[in-house]
Amino acid sequence: MGAYILRRILLMIPTLFGIMAISFAVIQFAPGGPVEQVISRLTGQGGDSMDRVSGGGGDIAGGGNLDAGGQVTSRYRGAQGLDPEFIAKLEQQFGFDKPPLERFGLMLWNYLRFDFGESYFRDISVIDLILEKMPVSVSLGLWITLISYLISIPLGIRKAVHDGSAFDVWTSGVVIIGYAIPGFLFAILLMVLFAGGSFFDWFPLRGLTSDNWDQLSWPARIVDYFWHLALPLTAMVLSAFATTTLLTKNSFLDEVRKQYVVTARAKGLSERRVLYGHVFRNAMLIVIAGFPAAFISVFFTGSLLIENIFSLDGLGQLGFRSVLDRDYPVVFANLYIFSLIGLIVSLISDLIYTWIDPRIDFETRDV
Repeated sequence: MGAYILRRILLMIPTLFGIMAISFAVIQFAPGGPVEQVISRLTGQGGDSMDRVSGGGGDIAGGGNLDAGGQVTSRYRGAQGLDPEFIAKLEQQFGFDKPPLERFGLMLWNYLRFDFGESYFRDISVIDLILEKMPVSVSLGLWITLISYLISIPLGIRKAVHDGSAFDVWTSGVVIIGYAIPGFLFAILLMVLFAGGSFFDWFPLRGLTSDNWDQLSWPARIVDYFWHLALPLTAMVLSAFATTTLLTKNSFLDEVRKQYVVTARAKGLSERRVLYGHVFRNAMLIVIAGFPAAFISVFFTGSLLIENIFSLDGLGQLGFRSVLDRDYPVVFANLYIFSLIGLIVSLISDLIYTWIDPRIDFETRDV
């Protein structure tokens, strides 16, 4: 097992390198980089972030330094009328005065030391920004995973026991319909119905806590916390438990048809003893082992639209805004950290397989 773990860890290095290299290459051809973002704000609407980017901005639009054709000597669109020296300073500040390969190598070296730098447009380090937004996404990911498993496993077992019955048929219909409904569409419906839309105003629409949360007692804080989570979790749980439910059912059906179950029944064991004493451990192997991956999936991907709909300031909304703003340090740091976590969780899932069922031996398999 030690050799298998070592091989998997070593394979993480080229995998991470490939992910970062492809993403970095794509970014080089994407229009509207951070320099263009600054230029568009200066020549258009502007913004408070410009003071942080340009270090003041009192003389940023200089005499223009136009060439014979009346255009500023710059490769950026919309830079007419801006001092080329200012453009050069912007490139230097964002690191675009260096060749792409040098920038990529420097980024990898910093990331190996977990130095992610500072956000382009926020006066905060990237790691502090991620830690600041993480509680929202962790809350959504953790609770939706726990709730979906608490629903899926008992429901899947019952469906397997009553396979083909009316209960199995109508619950399968409910599960499939729930899975087919887009989570964001159901979230909008909940918002219209219960969050001050056209009907009721029962639930809040912003944040995980109320403004007076610090003044509340601990029981009131718990109630307030789940009051804010009620609609987002409801929107996400609709489709979250479908896969696990059907997986649990099919795993139980596969185990129930095996010879050791027939033998256990022939010995006179009760049906409950057969199901929960023999079948459960084997059937739950694939379900339990997939728990970390399921959590990571919801944590990093499932909450993006939900966070934006309910104005939850989490990692999903941070990543979305960072892509729009071309805040590359935040974009690449999120990509690097979450890719690394995903690879580690994949390894942990395999180790859980062997912990649950010692008969599984990855040493005999090629990675």
